[in-house]
Amino acid sequence: MLTLVIGNKDLSSWSLRPWLVLRHYGLPFREIKLPLDTPEFFEQIVKYSSARRVPVLIDGEAHIWDSLAIVEYVNEKLGGRAWPADPLLRAHARSVSAEMHSGFMTLRQTWPMHATGSNPHVPLSPEGRADVARVQAIWADCRKKYRTLGPWLFGDFSIADAMYAPVVLRFRHYGAKDLSADSQAYMQQWLQDEHMREWIADAEQER
Repeated sequence: MLTLVIGNKDLSSWSLRPWLVLRHYGLPFREIKLPLDTPEFFEQIVKYSSARRVPVLIDGEAHIWDSLAIVEYVNEKLGGRAWPADPLLRAHARSVSAEMHSGFMTLRQTWPMHATGSNPHVPLSPEGRADVARVQAIWADCRKKYRTLGPWLFGDFSIADAMYAPVVLRFRHYGAKDLSADSQAYMQQWLQDEHMREWIADAEQER
């Protein structure tokens, strides 16, 4: 069985992404949770990854780290089902996923992910507001093009949705203002998702 090593569910945005992909596609896995920024974490993580970061996916002798590498590995195990089947949609989905993987640094730093609670009193700089606007533009573009295919960014659920799932929790926790109708609808799609609800419920138990 696969094993996924993750951090606290309230805080670990990068852990959330592969966890959701595994859940959505019904792949059984064992979960090992390490408390972030504690002596226990630094003592235990070296057993699983020389990078000393979570998440880590373990499959036999293979140890795969970094969220994007993990979900690509899972996609291969699924026969390619975790990306859109159409080549143009797949290229678009990979582009927006890579942009999230490497960008939006001001948003990440100013609004770190919290799966629980709320704190609407953390202002964003102009750079942070630009990040929010860019996220909304990506969501709006995807929904405009692919709305008829289903409720997720590219119709059916894909890796691209998992890559943006932590942003949904950021927007909720910090009370992002003036969100478009498309953004609000996409957030509700995620917040009603049974797997996201499971993650949030587990995070509540950490408090």
